[in-house]
Amino acid sequence: MTKAGTALKASNYCQDDKLVWDSFISNSKNGVFLFQRDYMEYHADRFVDFSIMFHDDDGRLLAVMPASIRDGIVTSHGGLTFGGIVTDNHMKAPLMLEAFDTLKTFLEERGVSKLVYKVIPHIYHHYPAEEDLYGLFRSGGRLIRRDISSTIAIRSPLPFSKGRRYSIKQARKFGLVVQQSYDFDTFMEIEEKLLGAKYDVKPTHNASELSLLASRFPDHIKLFSAFDTDVMVAGVVIYEHEKVAHAQYIAATDHGKRIGALDLILEHLVTEWYASKEYFDFGISTENLGIYLNEGLIENKQSFGARAVVHDFYEIDIAPKIISL
Repeated sequence: MTKAGTALKASNYCQDDKLVWDSFISNSKNGVFLFQRDYMEYHADRFVDFSIMFHDDDGRLLAVMPASIRDGIVTSHGGLTFGGIVTDNHMKAPLMLEAFDTLKTFLEERGVSKLVYKVIPHIYHHYPAEEDLYGLFRSGGRLIRRDISSTIAIRSPLPFSKGRRYSIKQARKFGLVVQQSYDFDTFMEIEEKLLGAKYDVKPTHNASELSLLASRFPDHIKLFSAFDTDVMVAGVVIYEHEKVAHAQYIAATDHGKRIGALDLILEHLVTEWYASKEYFDFGISTENLGIYLNEGLIENKQSFGARAVVHDFYEIDIAPKIISL
């Protein structure tokens, strides 16, 4: 940890820093596998990396921030659901204020006009890590977006709704089998068809990308499917974190919907497979930068006993230094 008055130094991540970066994420108090370089860089062609590392005068790494840059705006990170400053257990409030001062100066000197900061939701913290929220406040950060996610507290869950319990009972009567699967191609066909018909959009990942990421992170990215006589009728892709099982994708065929296949999978995950986790997170139900709440979607999640956790986005204006020639 730095001594009082010792200046932090910020620098951009480079490929030579990979092992140090990944090790720091693994031992941090608020880092997740999404911040590992092998995950962040699978879509390096879509985002210009601007990740930042913070060292003290002795060269010790004290914090990192996954980030990308576009049109003079730095985001933490454009290709991730959330980002923010990742720290270890040595991070305390005064040091975080210094980190924000260092960050703003670093961005000014590089002609950045704005920082968009995606807060890491508290359920993903391994230990309390909201020093950055105070740093944002002290740095003039403005809340510009708030998405609402739905999360089950697994160790003290609320009951499933009567309709969910009935659907699960019916699914069992059909003799559906729920198990972990590796057939991402079939599942993503179901997902793509569902999103295309319902929202006229494509999923963030295609089958090959998801298969690649699952091969890189087999302990973190898993597919659970329901089968009706060996035919996949529903599936849930889980992003597994230390405390949280997050449902990244949820989809079923028309037949699977009729026979309650998804309900059976989710009941199995919450009550059995991930019973030792603290949270099961369904993801957000908001659109239009958080302004529109899809009430039908969130009611579906709430019927499993899930309640609100927010994903906040802050913005800090940066006054880039103008260098006269």
